[in-house]
Amino acid sequence: MYAIVDIETTGSYAAAHGITEISILISDGKKITEKFETLINPGMHIPHYITTLTGITNEMVADAPKFEEVASNIYNLLKDNIFVAHNVSFDYSFVLNHLKAAGFTLNCKKLCTVRFSRKIFPGLPSYSLGNLCRSLHIEMYNRHRAGGDCAATAEIFHLLLRTDRAGLLQKSLQRNSKEWILPPQVPKEQFDALPYSPGVYYFHNEKGKVVYVGKATNIRYRVNSHFSNNKDSRQKQNFMRHVFSISYQECATELMAFILESAEIKHRWPAFNASQKRWEDVYGIFLYEDQNGYQRFCIDKNRKRLNPLHTFHYLTEGHAMLRKLVKDFALCPKLCFLQKDNIACEGIVNKTCKGACEKKEKPAQYNKRVKKACKELQSQQGFAIIDKGLNGNDKSCILVCDGKFYGMGYIPFDFPIEKIEKLKPLLTLYKENSTIKNLISGFAARNPEHVILLSL
Repeated sequence: MYAIVDIETTGSYAAAHGITEISILISDGKKITEKFETLINPGMHIPHYITTLTGITNEMVADAPKFEEVASNIYNLLKDNIFVAHNVSFDYSFVLNHLKAAGFTLNCKKLCTVRFSRKIFPGLPSYSLGNLCRSLHIEMYNRHRAGGDCAATAEIFHLLLRTDRAGLLQKSLQRNSKEWILPPQVPKEQFDALPYSPGVYYFHNEKGKVVYVGKATNIRYRVNSHFSNNKDSRQKQNFMRHVFSISYQECATELMAFILESAEIKHRWPAFNASQKRWEDVYGIFLYEDQNGYQRFCIDKNRKRLNPLHTFHYLTEGHAMLRKLVKDFALCPKLCFLQKDNIACEGIVNKTCKGACEKKEKPAQYNKRVKKACKELQSQQGFAIIDKGLNGNDKSCILVCDGKFYGMGYIPFDFPIEKIEKLKPLLTLYKENSTIKNLISGFAARNPEHVILLSL
């Protein structure tokens, strides 16, 4: 038997919203054998836009039963039947969440009339309930109310059963089928093509735009986890409603997957990604000559048409670099803007500054040490992280030049790894960010056996 369900709610996800109306039609696959319908007091205010859509007002539900008062009836109608709905994940998540709060554990097989309408009636302009009914010449009444929408869904479902010559619905109910867990618009063939390997996966909306990027040590398992759970969160419902296709890019290693995910989030700015979506101020150490002829280091944001000697993501990192240069090359902290007050120079007090700030040291003498500091700052040795490749004939390579992430890719297994300039043409260039920098430095520190120092 089938339980065809439609609900009206106060919002789009069960974790923060309530049910205002529910309709359940029990069907043997050919006709309706039992009906249940009621308004429900959601225990919260119904937003104006919901009232405008459904016609259900706060006054209408004021004297209606609360969900826990009818939970037992609803559970008994659903527990031994197959749960059917138009976009089943939405309705099921609300009913499951509310039954759980009332002390009932629901575990039904599920069928989605959106998904199977796409399979059995391909090529229609739209599979929303109203448009689908128009395409199939099914008359609707009481639109956006649970009773009317549930009756329309029942007619669609009965038509699907009569038209399903290949037994697609029954196959989807088999234990190993993933039909019911996927967003109704995503072809199951795309899920079946996902590999059991590390990489990055992409969720696309109806227009093909990437709306979510994720990393995985096992792409198939990770994508499955997004949909197979019964979470009542906003993210889950956003995925179910707005994801129309899935693509992926395999990576040879987990580190490459993590780096690629970060680069793609920064590049694409997907709507449903929350982490790593913050603008980063990238700073630089710059060199200029003041009016007295002294060459001076300063820290500023890295803007266009400026050429920093070195870049970094956090001001504390830049200040630490400057302090080291001041110490190692006997530079003046005031001329490096590490001391901005009018009191005596800390360098002179500590006998590390030779008096350039007080013009006791000639610019030419001071600038010689600044030149050596510049060379030190720009001479960070490059290195490559070499690991397994995608097949037996290649190796993965992550390249760092002058302390900055350059890019990554795959090189022939027997390729000589000696010089940076020979590696660059074989790799894909990516923009560095603080997450990538931390990933690479952490991996290199933990796995020195994969690190190869390089020359230019």
